[in-house]
Amino acid sequence: MSLFGLGRNQKTFRPKKSAPSGSKGAQLRKHIDATLGTVDFFNQVNLLYGTLTEFCTPESCPTMTAGPKYEYRWADGVQIKKPIEVSAPKYVEYLMDWIEGQLDDESIFPQKLGTPFPPNFKEVVKTIFKRLFRVYAHIYHSHFQKIVSLKEEAHLNTCFKHFILFTSEFGLIDKKELAPLQELIESIIPY
Repeated sequence: MSLFGLGRNQKTFRPKKSAPSGSKGAQLRKHIDATLGTVDFFNQVNLLYGTLTEFCTPESCPTMTAGPKYEYRWADGVQIKKPIEVSAPKYVEYLMDWIEGQLDDESIFPQKLGTPFPPNFKEVVKTIFKRLFRVYAHIYHSHFQKIVSLKEEAHLNTCFKHFILFTSEFGLIDKKELAPLQELIESIIPY
């Protein structure tokens, strides 16, 4: 499957919102820019993972892992309060659906000019980025050879580097969460 092939990623790809011109448009553009990074990274991870859906199956990846030391369990705090073990594809499906729900929730990501972001906005964004990192960690640990055979490693590495530089700049992921890819991250950002 090519990077832009059909699959789950097409359903959840989110277009950026455009802003009207003029001074009110400039204000709105500034407001929208505050949230675009999240949409961009959501789309990038979704597209990258989408190229692996025929290889990342419940049979090949019965748990969401990042190497032998790291296993991720799913909980959304609403429908699934206690973390449950799920296959990697199910984890990613739950994650993408959950992120879409967050992005669509105007009480978290306000769409109207002048509407304030909620007090817990940064915590929600941090959770989104922490979970997106887990998809990268899974791809690198479980599917990197497939990425190489698909000739997608340069794209994966570029997207991951951008992701790490962005999350580092804004303090969005705690260092301990980055442990599964620490060596790779240190080649991008020496601590």
